[in-house]
Amino acid sequence: MANSKSSDLFVDWVPEWMVRIILFVLLMPSIVLFFLPAANANAAAGYFGCDLRDIQFSVSLLYAGFVSFYSLERRFFTYLATKEYFIIFNVLQIVGCVVLYNTQALCIIFPIRFLQGMLFASTVNLSISTMYARLESSKAREISFSCFYGILICATPVNQLITSDIIDQYDYAYLYKIASFSFIPGLLLILLTMRFVRLNRKLPLYGLDWESFVLFAVAVVLLGYVAIYGQQYYWFEDATIRMAGLGILLAMLFFVWRQKHLKRPYINWNVWNYRNFKIGLVLLFILYLCRFASGITNVHFVQSLRLDPKHLSYLNVFNLIGLIAGVVLACVWLIQKRAMRLIWSLGFLFLLLFHVGMYLQFAPTANQDSYFVLLFFQGIGVGVLMVPIIIYCVASVPLSLGASAAAVCLAVRYFGYTCSIAIMNYYSLYSSNRHLSRFLDYFNDSNPMLQSKLAQTTGKLQSRGLSHTIAQQASDKLLLSDLNKQITLRYAMDYFELLSWLLVIILILVLFTPYLSKTWVYLKSRTVSPF
Repeated sequence: MANSKSSDLFVDWVPEWMVRIILFVLLMPSIVLFFLPAANANAAAGYFGCDLRDIQFSVSLLYAGFVSFYSLERRFFTYLATKEYFIIFNVLQIVGCVVLYNTQALCIIFPIRFLQGMLFASTVNLSISTMYARLESSKAREISFSCFYGILICATPVNQLITSDIIDQYDYAYLYKIASFSFIPGLLLILLTMRFVRLNRKLPLYGLDWESFVLFAVAVVLLGYVAIYGQQYYWFEDATIRMAGLGILLAMLFFVWRQKHLKRPYINWNVWNYRNFKIGLVLLFILYLCRFASGITNVHFVQSLRLDPKHLSYLNVFNLIGLIAGVVLACVWLIQKRAMRLIWSLGFLFLLLFHVGMYLQFAPTANQDSYFVLLFFQGIGVGVLMVPIIIYCVASVPLSLGASAAAVCLAVRYFGYTCSIAIMNYYSLYSSNRHLSRFLDYFNDSNPMLQSKLAQTTGKLQSRGLSHTIAQQASDKLLLSDLNKQITLRYAMDYFELLSWLLVIILILVLFTPYLSKTWVYLKSRTVSPF
């Protein structure tokens, strides 16, 4: 990708600072659309008349479309002119948002979300590659990675902050109406400021590996289905889950066999021959397990602090500030060639402090200010780790395998996201049942403390004007409500304790792995495209 071609992409009267704003305007609507259903899952489920798991699955479908289409998209990227390509996928995104605004049928919503994931892959590749070509060569990789992943990981708290007031005043579908209009400014800027210039030599669209794309797409979509709906159907006791699991196994077997026998594989399987690459993938997977544990903290804030979506979004501003600070710090440290061990150890240390702190702060009642610093720690930990780990993975393989390494990193991130959902669903049932059994041992007529608590609550309710019979019934219901809250808290504490021990192990390995410092010599000798 030549810098001269990139400089000719925009008309002469557009200054460099405006070019960067235009690229940001083009990228931002697609990223906001990514996690839009998760901004207020309860409101989305209520509007579409579906289960919360269906909303999670709609997010995973967009993610699956992104993961599966990423490698195939590069062929379209080299075939179409940049301006032409931008116009096509922006128009298609607008059409997709209009369809989602006008329907509540899941059979239509799910395919559209998958197609939006494919379009998201196009947006990412084209916007980041254009940005990459216009930056100084010594800093292009770090800055372009940091810009994209900084925006991506901030999408969820930003969505919550923006949409909380809108959902209070309008139907949930109104968000898709706004989303459709958000693509129009970028489309107009493309028409006004871009020339029909190719950033790469035109390659015809023959020999497209649609077979590998279909196999990979089937595997990742079914993986999301099993992870999200598995607990609901008691995992492999259900025939549908067993068939989905068999579909994943067969699709991946055929996919891997195909990659090993193709002259130009969809994903070059030789990337797995490099030790540092595999180490980076493990750390990336652990990072995503810890990152999405924030869903448990949000449930705690809603149940214990009684926060509505608006005030929950305000509380998560501290997490957003931490994310921004972490990404900026990581970018600066990468440019300064700081030791990878230092960056990783600080990132995992912040995550450890967050998980240990949350373990100690889980209580039936609490103040919001008790969580400000902890949410900031979680944000800065994720922000510091994201970009360095991905750069480490991509730079651990030869330049010719860079695109395949980036594709595998994307797949591992999706795998971490779906596994975090599956583990939390399973652990919720396992831990909740265990604690319920323990609590029920004390729920009997011979327990004087229980009888005293019920009598005290009944007396308070009678003093408020309720009859004795109704007061007893209400007292029992209040006790069951307190019991469920305690069970949820114990599950959250158990899960965060498990992640805390996992982070301790990872932190020790990072600090005492002897060859980590050598990877910086290898990293500095490579100049790879961000995607």
